[in-house]
Amino acid sequence: MTSLLGAALLTLSLMSPALAFVPIGGGASTHVSITGTALLQKVAETCRAVADAAGHEFKPTGSSPGELVQACLGPTAPGDVSGAKFHSALQEIYTQNSLVDRDFVNSPPHHFNSEAFLEGRGLITEGVAAIKANIQKENFKAARETLGRVLHTIQDFYSHSNWVELGYTKPYVNLLRPDLPLENLADVNTPTCSDCANRKCPNQILSNILNEKKLTSGYMGIFSSQKPKGKCSHGGESDLTSTTVPRGGISKDERRSDNKEFHDAAVNAAVAASLQLLEDIRLASGNHDFLRMMGIARSSVVCFVIDTTGSMSDDIEAARTVMYKIIDSKKGTQDEPSEYILVPFNDPEFGPMIRTTDAEKMKREISKLKAAGGGDTPEMCLSGLQLALTGAPSSSNIYVFTDAIAKDIELKDTIIALMRSTKSTVSFFMTGASRRRRRSLASSSFSDYKDLALASGGQAIQVSKAQLPQATDIILDTSTSALVTVLQQATVAEQETFPFVLDESLKNITIYITGTSLTFTLTNPAGVSQTDTEANGKLGTIHTVGNLRRIRLYADKQSGTWQINIISSQPYTLKVTGQSTITFIYDFVEKFTGPHSGYAVLSGRPRADQPATLMLSVIGRKGPTSTTIEEVGLVTMSGPEVVTNGTMTDMGNGEILVTVVAVPQGEFVLILKGTDTVSNSKFQRQSTTQMSVSKVNIQAAVESSVKPGETFKLPFSVMTQSEGGAYTISARNDRDFPMSYPKTLSLLSGEYANATLTITPTTDTESGTDVTLTIEAKSSRGIDSNYAVLRLSVVNKITDFIPPKCEVTTVVANCPHDVSKCGPFQWELSANFTDENGTGIQSISLIQGNGNFTHTTLNASVVQAYYSASCCSQIVEIVAVDKAGNVGKCYHSIIRSHSFPTTTLSLPLWLRLLASIFVARP
Repeated sequence: MTSLLGAALLTLSLMSPALAFVPIGGGASTHVSITGTALLQKVAETCRAVADAAGHEFKPTGSSPGELVQACLGPTAPGDVSGAKFHSALQEIYTQNSLVDRDFVNSPPHHFNSEAFLEGRGLITEGVAAIKANIQKENFKAARETLGRVLHTIQDFYSHSNWVELGYTKPYVNLLRPDLPLENLADVNTPTCSDCANRKCPNQILSNILNEKKLTSGYMGIFSSQKPKGKCSHGGESDLTSTTVPRGGISKDERRSDNKEFHDAAVNAAVAASLQLLEDIRLASGNHDFLRMMGIARSSVVCFVIDTTGSMSDDIEAARTVMYKIIDSKKGTQDEPSEYILVPFNDPEFGPMIRTTDAEKMKREISKLKAAGGGDTPEMCLSGLQLALTGAPSSSNIYVFTDAIAKDIELKDTIIALMRSTKSTVSFFMTGASRRRRRSLASSSFSDYKDLALASGGQAIQVSKAQLPQATDIILDTSTSALVTVLQQATVAEQETFPFVLDESLKNITIYITGTSLTFTLTNPAGVSQTDTEANGKLGTIHTVGNLRRIRLYADKQSGTWQINIISSQPYTLKVTGQSTITFIYDFVEKFTGPHSGYAVLSGRPRADQPATLMLSVIGRKGPTSTTIEEVGLVTMSGPEVVTNGTMTDMGNGEILVTVVAVPQGEFVLILKGTDTVSNSKFQRQSTTQMSVSKVNIQAAVESSVKPGETFKLPFSVMTQSEGGAYTISARNDRDFPMSYPKTLSLLSGEYANATLTITPTTDTESGTDVTLTIEAKSSRGIDSNYAVLRLSVVNKITDFIPPKCEVTTVVANCPHDVSKCGPFQWELSANFTDENGTGIQSISLIQGNGNFTHTTLNASVVQAYYSASCCSQIVEIVAVDKAGNVGKCYHSIIRSHSFPTTTLSLPLWLRLLASIFVARP
């Protein structure tokens, strides 16, 4: 690893606040730093492997996420690359890792407390199966969330058990191998610890336990001091059992003078175990999908939701044309979309969602769309949009084409909850009614779409069918990498001047105004102006179509404070966007207490009875130190502008904890101002998704995956700080699985009411399917409400835990002992792969070696593999993955020997084999 890359990984791994995660030790050794170290090392290894295969060098130019992503995506594609998606993926994993200590604080298996070894391994096995199944179905967000939880559990094993006290320095491979037994576990009647009166003893483990290599862990009592006689405690102030003889505790969560060697050993083992887990997932999923899970992809995603009823022929053609234009014009650049998503809707049908990374496949799919059906005015628009919001990556730009109002308007609150949860932006292209419509579709008929567009930070563009092709330029503008919003406002009819700051890093700056009966004047920092009547003025070009005005500034724009003065007799919206790698990600959070306190990301609206708290990550052009943040606040979106600034706590490396005491009434967004130290210019950025506060709070957590055909029970709790009474409960899921739950709850102010929701996936649900569940609670008068958005993974029961086996049948290596003379010489290897009594081999691939590799059909009971290479390439490594995701790995080297046949060997992922020629690599 180069020193520059090492510095990049260290910087990135420390970019989350230690306060937000449970420490596996004091100082810098926390769950987040351990997880970050492992994730970033594995990402770097994977990027290097991809670069080697593509024939270019993986060499980041700096330590920022964007520079790491650009080096991984390849150095040749022109354009800016944002590290926001990668940074967000890391944050999702870190957050779920942290939440294990809030949601499962009293669950011994989640922490390997109280000798719950079999149950803890069961959680790991179930979680890893869900991650692999989710990745295979391209449900990467669900995979990341489960990964965070599983990493927490496996890391806790080394801090909470006596593994390192027993002298082990390597990870316990059997935790990842459910086909292997957990051996030498101390039973419940076996004493394991000596008494420690001052509760700070270097090693309390009894000598006979150490000599017999018995495995134990500390008992943890949050509500009770009871534990089996003679057993170790976890330890710490929150552990009530630590005062029960034998007193003390064996936890290595904190680095103290009496346990620093054991703590350091636990940290090292936890990092190594995390790397093993990630390598298993990478080999099962492949390099490409592993990197996609980690957010290593171009930030642009193109997602179309298209009405296919009878009057939509022209609209479908316009959507097809702009899709083709995006694909053809952005190919080979950093603006090339990383993914294409298409959701058709009709009446009563909608879907299915078509999702692909293959541009040519998307061309074929959108070419298949035909306008047919319908009949009455409303269509199933919001059902199609729901599929897009739950299927597309977070922070996507989604474009809806329709000429009809929504039949399924009851989904409106669910759509708003999903937009807030995913931070995706939805824009509507609305065309006039055709002759088949029963009544005219006036502007007011589309008011619900305008509400949704505004709530997400999108545009509601109303044009005729003839004008639609001209309006779709906005899709080309926003289907781009490193897109940022500088300013967005929605205003009633009046005259107002809007100042905004353009910095040196911004490119392709575009201003959008939607509304009618308006005039405007744009002025740059030097005082040069351009009015709405000047299509090609001194500052840029103005294009008007329908209710949209699009102003594209010239490339030589001036940095500094601009302003636009708008006069209108009707409501309008204003949005200023550009391309820049200076951006931010944020989440509203709340502090939780317990043995390990931290901050949890809210799945609904912030509470109205307390200050709003946000965790903010600022991403500069050269890492977090290349920006200085001067102001963070919440600003109202509609009506008179109200800005309430927050107090900032610097958590280090670009992480800022923001507390806003006076939260604005109504809908608001986040605004950030600072200085780019690279150019020494001021910058301004704004979030797009509207938010508001609520006195209602919903708490719910998903503990495990769901099996097809089985009913899953989800406990949830609802509380209000307002007046009590009957609250309406509603729940929806994007798969239309049957659910049951109480339709009303009677709440007392300040007290939680508990309830249970059940959901039953159909028996034919494919393993790896991701279910997005939205629960909403609303007061009887509809004045206040809140929601929770959760994800469930449907995973088949796994019965195959044994990896494929390999038998090397032939090795012929007539290679010279002098490696410098290797050029003219070749060597060959033949091997048989089998998956005895298993699910069958799904893939076989070469992961190391520069030779020629082939294999016979995977459907055969014995798959034969052949490898030949120059004697200059002396190592070969082959991976076989079965249909259950188990990974077998072959390694062969001719460095020490040349033509010895090998025996039949099982190839578990992490087991080092004894043979000198054919071994498994860690």
